[in-house]
Amino acid sequence: MTDSKYFTTTKKGEIFELKAELNSDKKEKKKEAVKKVIASMTVGKDVSALFPDVVNCMQTDNLELKKLVYLYLMNYAKSQPDMAIMAVNTFVKDCEDPNPLIRALAVRTMGCIRVDKITEYLCEPLRKCLKDEDPYVRKTAAVCVAKLHDINAQLVEDQGFLDTLKDLISDSNPMVVANAVAALSEIAESHPSSNLLDLNPQSINKLLTALNECTEWGQIFILDCLANYTPKDDREAQSICERVTPRLSHANSAVVLSAVKVLMKFMEMLSKDLDYYGTLLKKLAPPLVTLLSAEPELQYVALRNINLIVQKRPEILKHEMKVFFVKYNDPIYVKLEKLDIMIRLASQANIAQVLAELKEYATEVDVDFVRKAVRAIGRCAIKVEQSAERCVSTLLDLIQTKVNYVVQEAIVVIKDIFRKYPNKYESVIATLCENLDSLDEPEARAAMIWIVGEYAERIDNADELLESFLEGFHDESTQVQLQLLTAIVKLFLKKPTETQELVQQVLSLATQDSDNPDLRDRGYIYWRLLSTDPVAAKEVVLAEKPLISEETDLIEPTLLDELICYIGTLASVYHKPPSAFVEGGRGVVHKSLPPRTASNESTESPETAPAGAPSGEQPDVIPSQGDLLGDLLNLDLGPPVSGPPLATSSVQMGAVDLLGGGLDSLMGDEPEGIGAPNFVTPPAATAPANLGAPMGSGLSDLFDLTSGVGALSGSYVAPKAIWLPAMKAKGLEILGTFTRQVGSISMDLQLTNKALQVMTDFAIQFNRNSFGLAPAAPLQVHAPLSPNQTVELSLPLSTVGSVMKMEPLNNLQVAVKNNIDVFYFSTLYPLHILFVEDGKMDRQVFLATWKDIPNENEAQFQIRDCPLNAEAVSSRLQSSNIFTVAKRTVEGQDMLYQSLKLTNGIWVLAELRIQPGNPSFTDLELSLKCRAPEVAQHVYQAYETILKN
Repeated sequence: MTDSKYFTTTKKGEIFELKAELNSDKKEKKKEAVKKVIASMTVGKDVSALFPDVVNCMQTDNLELKKLVYLYLMNYAKSQPDMAIMAVNTFVKDCEDPNPLIRALAVRTMGCIRVDKITEYLCEPLRKCLKDEDPYVRKTAAVCVAKLHDINAQLVEDQGFLDTLKDLISDSNPMVVANAVAALSEIAESHPSSNLLDLNPQSINKLLTALNECTEWGQIFILDCLANYTPKDDREAQSICERVTPRLSHANSAVVLSAVKVLMKFMEMLSKDLDYYGTLLKKLAPPLVTLLSAEPELQYVALRNINLIVQKRPEILKHEMKVFFVKYNDPIYVKLEKLDIMIRLASQANIAQVLAELKEYATEVDVDFVRKAVRAIGRCAIKVEQSAERCVSTLLDLIQTKVNYVVQEAIVVIKDIFRKYPNKYESVIATLCENLDSLDEPEARAAMIWIVGEYAERIDNADELLESFLEGFHDESTQVQLQLLTAIVKLFLKKPTETQELVQQVLSLATQDSDNPDLRDRGYIYWRLLSTDPVAAKEVVLAEKPLISEETDLIEPTLLDELICYIGTLASVYHKPPSAFVEGGRGVVHKSLPPRTASNESTESPETAPAGAPSGEQPDVIPSQGDLLGDLLNLDLGPPVSGPPLATSSVQMGAVDLLGGGLDSLMGDEPEGIGAPNFVTPPAATAPANLGAPMGSGLSDLFDLTSGVGALSGSYVAPKAIWLPAMKAKGLEILGTFTRQVGSISMDLQLTNKALQVMTDFAIQFNRNSFGLAPAAPLQVHAPLSPNQTVELSLPLSTVGSVMKMEPLNNLQVAVKNNIDVFYFSTLYPLHILFVEDGKMDRQVFLATWKDIPNENEAQFQIRDCPLNAEAVSSRLQSSNIFTVAKRTVEGQDMLYQSLKLTNGIWVLAELRIQPGNPSFTDLELSLKCRAPEVAQHVYQAYETILKN
């Protein structure tokens, strides 16, 4: 008999009938009634009125009936919290039942009843179950602690359940250990600051012992927990790897990926010279290959993870190219992912095989796949120089097929090949031009136009070809319009006499007939350039282009390291950190790989270097000099929103453009380098990781001493200086200085009206600058400024504006507007206003970072005539956020080791030598080390300013 009969009833007074049946004396009738209640509940009927009657049925020895009642209870306890309390006594009784299944059932249901009122009553039964003699009850109770913690964290901590959970990690039963680890991991994720999983070599040993006997899901919990542990040295890392390696042969793919994650993480600590390192690389390949024989969905997840692994350590799978060859019956998402990995693994050794395979794919029927295959041929040419010629001839063969989408993709990739190998393959241009009429996709048209413009001098009818595109200019996409504008300007600079009409036509189309701001701005820039200085225009537009890099789609190294720590999770499939897709960010912890051991820094040949491995050099924190004209054209000003610092520096002030027409006065007549404006934001401020360097060397003993740190006083403020004299600003005189107080930067201004008319409507704007300084609020001059009147005001500044490297680094270009005109001036800000309050580095980190920064980044300076002792120096510098990490005395010299951090996350480390008690020698010697050496000179100036004032 099936259970469908419980779902079919339409009698009147159904609730009344059920009530009567629930109170029946016959056990069978009671059970039938509860089943009917559960059936009604399942299809969405409200049967909460029967709560007391159902709860009465809990007093039974029948396990099936008890399960049904508990199911009902879980569903309705939230809406009937007062009634739920009636069930507490039964829970307490059931937790002492001789049958372990009933004890476990009671504790599991308790964890699922999310009602605050009754949680405190459940503590006692839970405590007993955590110490139960039966492992099944203990493992269920362990999970219940995590559920209870989610409802009432404070209660769990007060009752000491967390300590009991930690004790369960040493339990004799592996399943209990696994559940205890899972519960602690879950609690730790929601409270990242709490150090719950305090892992040490002893507890790791217990976990590894339990690992061999767990169920597959228990193994995953334990492996994920191991992945969060950082071994103390490479020997411990190797020992853990040896014990985890057998998990690679597990039948469950999730266990395999979790084991791969642990091994990938701990391999960072192993020296590449070790025999074991080579053995481990060999052992990692077969399980990854095996994952590719699963069903397509699992294959896809495996391929996304392999993509990350190949970027980090291509040597693992370098001999396994064949398994990534596409099968005819693979779904498209698997095919595209395999193609990606094939290109990542392409090298001189296997390129012939890869190209033959890709050429085959390019004749397939699946359009998306064919497109990607053609692009892949181009990427191979760029990656493996020796294969470029073969790739180009393959692409030409494909163009001869005259299949429209193949031709278009081939032209797009040939453009990139020209960028990588200039003056090598231009003989194919004639073939490309033959296919001009068949191009209908924006990217292909734009690529072809770029080729015609770039090599106009080699194409006899270049002007005719470009003119043919110009006829339908307004119907083209923006990408094509921008490319056409640039190509025709290039053509004009190469053949000025023949193409004057053409260039005027395109400039008027771009500037007068177009409503696209990008196109219009580019048109105006070219127009101004060509009309003021054709020689400069030629230098700019026809400048030497940098060669394009091999793989542009590699994941950024720090993100790659974080994603390696998330192998086998959604993050590794999305290729995004959890913070990017987990709402609210609660419980999202940024993970990173352990620091490499010193022996691991051996030089690698380019062949074996991991594709995405971070090189020793950190990327330059300060972007290169952009161009001023582009920047000023990009400034748009309107009334800023008062309140917290803005996320960009485009502080708005009405529809007026402060800088319109004022460019020449700010820039002089001839702009220097002109190119596209450079939008760069400063990287997130991150403290350097503890590099775990060995502590036995020279600097280490200095950290045993206390640091000489004085009392805190305000940061040094320079006296106000004249920034804009009245004679240059139609009577407006501006004096100013910069201050930093309690983490806030301000520009203190004094405005004086030396004209004969009233001044109103003040507004201010900064150009992009090296550290993203921007007004955080509007310039508020509350009353009109009468003649001979002076007003003092403080303008709060933020450091989240647009960034562009200036020369000198601390140069700030400012535009001020009032009812009379717009005025421009530039000033130099002292760098110490950018020293942040959390710039004190941990001693161990200081030592490791000092060693890690290359010696060529060290700069030496002398601060003359500074008769201060070490305490006074330390105290004065600390008031400006330069912190003394340690102090020691060597041969009568006081040595201060100091750290400071700039607002954009750059750390500067300093060593200051002082001769105490020697009046004839008052010079201080300053050594600075920093990953961005260009800031050293300005930091030295800050030291001198602070110590001498």
